[in-house]
Amino acid sequence: MTDKKTASEIRSLERRNFLKLTASGGFTAAVVAGAAGTLWSGEAAAQTQQEERAREAAAEHTMTLATAYVLGASRSYPIMQLDLKENIQNATNGKVYVKLAPGGQLGAGGALAQAVQGGTIQCAQHSLSNFAPFASAVDLINLPYFCGSNQRFTNLVTSDAWKSEVHPKIESSGFKALFYVVIDPRVVAVRKGGAGAVLSPSDLSGVKFRVPGSKMLQQYYRMVGANPTPVAWGETPSAIKQGVADALDPSVGALFVFGFKDILSHVTFTQAVPDSQVYSVNLEWFNSLPADVQEGIEFAGELTAHQNLAKVPSARNYAMAELRKAGVEFHSLSDDQLAEWQAAGGYQRSEWDEFKVELAGSMDTFASLEEAAGTVGRYYVHDA
Repeated sequence: MTDKKTASEIRSLERRNFLKLTASGGFTAAVVAGAAGTLWSGEAAAQTQQEERAREAAAEHTMTLATAYVLGASRSYPIMQLDLKENIQNATNGKVYVKLAPGGQLGAGGALAQAVQGGTIQCAQHSLSNFAPFASAVDLINLPYFCGSNQRFTNLVTSDAWKSEVHPKIESSGFKALFYVVIDPRVVAVRKGGAGAVLSPSDLSGVKFRVPGSKMLQQYYRMVGANPTPVAWGETPSAIKQGVADALDPSVGALFVFGFKDILSHVTFTQAVPDSQVYSVNLEWFNSLPADVQEGIEFAGELTAHQNLAKVPSARNYAMAELRKAGVEFHSLSDDQLAEWQAAGGYQRSEWDEFKVELAGSMDTFASLEEAAGTVGRYYVHDA
């Protein structure tokens, strides 16, 4: 009984200190203290606020960094926002102070990309799929089996070919891609009471598969035998519960973060398409900064990218452990099984040629990007 009372008191203190900090304009201090687990202590919370105020006062530039995820999400979904804040502040020698806006308070997805493009905020996280309307070339990552594995995705987006072919298109829309966040490939997740384990494309026959607005993902799931069913992300949990859709394809980390663990039965690692993110910066704002500050922000992006890659397997394992507790079964595929999926819907098929030309500009350019995806560079990342 004492333990319960103590836990209740701690929660009460955390709430009180959080409200006290935010009421005095210290929202970032409040979330930093919360992430550090020190909100229960009024003294520690006050010290955090003092440190944040001193950093903000000493800085020459302020960067608002917005995400759709709460700070604790990195345990299972390595979005790394607190690490990026810390790295930017340190790598610029305190010349930039980063204000955090986590948990979707300034929007999510495409809304955050628009806010960065318009200069309302300086930096935000969003998926590459939500980036595609502003820079269509990045949608190449949604070609099935082109860069579905973590290593191929990392090879591609850190390559000279990607930087020379795709980054100019991103910059022409007013963005700077600071760094790409590896989460894990999308999976095939089946609802409780649904079709059972999906191990081959034939197991998807007639399955109502929830898809986002992406034409490529809709075409892919049609090619592997499913019935693509477009459902808005916010409506997806109820659609899965009610059987409007039988399956969906976010990464394991996303399934856990967004609360799907109690409504799923089977998850299969098909490694077709990455569930990837990017941190983008408003290019005009970035270009207005002194050269040393620009270099510091770029170095901070590189540092955080290394931290993200190291975090991927532990984040995945935490999410899997939590989903297993809820009764979800996981299935990894053999090379022969993966080859069957690739044969049915992979990017090598002629059905994808028009997408390659439209997004890359030519088949020759696509071939250079394909070579980059298959060439291991200086970055290693663990695959499921």
